Amino acid sequence: MVEGQSWTTRRGSNPRLDPSPTDQVLDIPATPTGDFRAATAIGSLLSPNILTAAIIASWYFSNIGVLLLNKYLLSIYGFRYPIFLTMLHMLSCAGYSLAAIRWLAVVPPQHVLSRRQFFKILALSAIFCFSVVCGNTSLRYLPVSFNQAIGATTPFFTAIFAFLITFKTETAEVYLSLLPVVFGIVVASNSEPLFHLFGFLICVGSTAGRALKSVVQGILLTSEAEKLHSMNLLLYMAPMAAMILLPITLYIEGNVLAITIEKARSDKFIVFLLAANATVAYLVNLTNFLVTKHTSALTLQVLGNAKAAVAAVVSVMIFRNPVTVMGMTGFAVTVMGVVLYSEAKKRSKTTAH
Repeated sequence: MVEGQSWTTRRGSNPRLDPSPTDQVLDIPATPTGDFRAATAIGSLLSPNILTAAIIASWYFSNIGVLLLNKYLLSIYGFRYPIFLTMLHMLSCAGYSLAAIRWLAVVPPQHVLSRRQFFKILALSAIFCFSVVCGNTSLRYLPVSFNQAIGATTPFFTAIFAFLITFKTETAEVYLSLLPVVFGIVVASNSEPLFHLFGFLICVGSTAGRALKSVVQGILLTSEAEKLHSMNLLLYMAPMAAMILLPITLYIEGNVLAITIEKARSDKFIVFLLAANATVAYLVNLTNFLVTKHTSALTLQVLGNAKAAVAAVVSVMIFRNPVTVMGMTGFAVTVMGVVLYSEAKKRSKTTAH
């Protein structure tokens, strides 16, 4: 799938309107609450430093792995059904979330308390579907490196939506830090050898959708009665998203299930690819939770700043897509702008308090 996607949250707090720079394929916020029994059992055998390093490595592997698997499936392998692939991700997240919460007790189970809360979660699921489908579709037309460069502009769209919807304004320093974010992507776009207009537009749509979801979630699920842990939110959002995507994939992509089954009969490798892809898509969310639980939300933010660059380098090494010096420079400027934005936001919050 996709969409790492992304909020930075404090322990026990509500989701903020500020996105984490992590470009998560699923874009679910990480809320470090509850006990993870499996991790505790492993932690008794490993030193805390080794355990933390292993969790961080798993976070990088899952985030970058799902991007590369999506790119391979949709572009190289020729499985050109991004909506159906996203629906598989949602079904996988629903199943794994149920097992993790009910059986492994990753976090205490929470229930939807009212019809109003249900429709709020449904609205988030619809925005989430739009973002992830657009992100996955863009990988058919754009290299992962350029996809990640565009995704790094999430803070820019979040600032816009926060102002338009909640009338929230930032300090001049925060707004100035967004200038290199936009300038870098303009430079990268003008020098991208594999630039594709449609792919660029839907990738921008995916990034904007991710930002919109962060703002809307901050509005809809901020009360103590409606606040959900990230893993519980994923448990309810994933099946809703799958139900939304089912009629869309049948209408746009035809009888894709029969096509996939027929293809699996002649090529068993696709079964492995789809299963691995769906599993890694869930691990993106689980490792987001674990990194924040075993380190801090700030550590996740710092790791996210570097993840886009690492994913871009790895994708170029694997897929051999051409890059230019100007393109690399534009990407570097965008990532630096995200770092400056994060620092400016942190200083503005410190000043406010």
